[in-house]
Amino acid sequence: MRIDVLTLFPAMFEGPLSGSIPARIQEQGLAEIRVHDLRTWGLGRHRSVDDAPYGGGPGMVMRPEPVAAALDERRGTATTAILLDPGGEVFRHERAADLAIREHLVFVCPRYEGVDDRIRDLVDLELSIGDFVVTGGELPALLIIDATIRLLPGAIDDASTAEESFTRGLLEYPQFTRPAVFRGMGIPEVLTSGNHEAVRRWRLEEALRRTMEQRPDLLGSRPFSPEERGMLDLILPNPDGEGESPAPD
Repeated sequence: MRIDVLTLFPAMFEGPLSGSIPARIQEQGLAEIRVHDLRTWGLGRHRSVDDAPYGGGPGMVMRPEPVAAALDERRGTATTAILLDPGGEVFRHERAADLAIREHLVFVCPRYEGVDDRIRDLVDLELSIGDFVVTGGELPALLIIDATIRLLPGAIDDASTAEESFTRGLLEYPQFTRPAVFRGMGIPEVLTSGNHEAVRRWRLEEALRRTMEQRPDLLGSRPFSPEERGMLDLILPNPDGEGESPAPD
């Protein structure tokens, strides 16, 4: 995979991309990440990249010419151009998996009051990391890049991504390691039973329980297997206080 990042602050990418798994992914040749200073395409002697907004108002707006020129230069036949924007599609695991099978990604990182709106016609996708605003598109781009490249084949152990949060539409089950007792708190006995089927069922039930308690919105449109329905019948409280309530349809 090739990734190009268009930003006014290239230094923000140096640390996060030069350590740990992102660094190893690049060293192994699974992804090539190039960060470009948008001022390279700036206008005039001062490499201007922004101007006051038409109609007045606070702040500055990134001019369309430098961004368009950068996109024109970096775009290829298999490019997906992505604008980071608070109004874009909320980034989720499914989108990360989709991006991980694409050949070339170009991220546009806005600053100030954003980019000239005409740039939206030049990108293929607009993504947001949530219902809040940060100072620029650099941190969202880093999060999306990290979530995407770790899904590339060979990036990390396949088993590590098979059962983690959101992979099956559920949060991950609780994890424990040594010591067996920590500050008076033990671990579930089933995890040391040696019964692999019992461990599997416990993990599935706890994943359902944790998702129901912390992120019930994830269960709204998720299909359930007969085994999961039976577990949910035991997990969900009955609003009338009599017995258990049925699992959601």
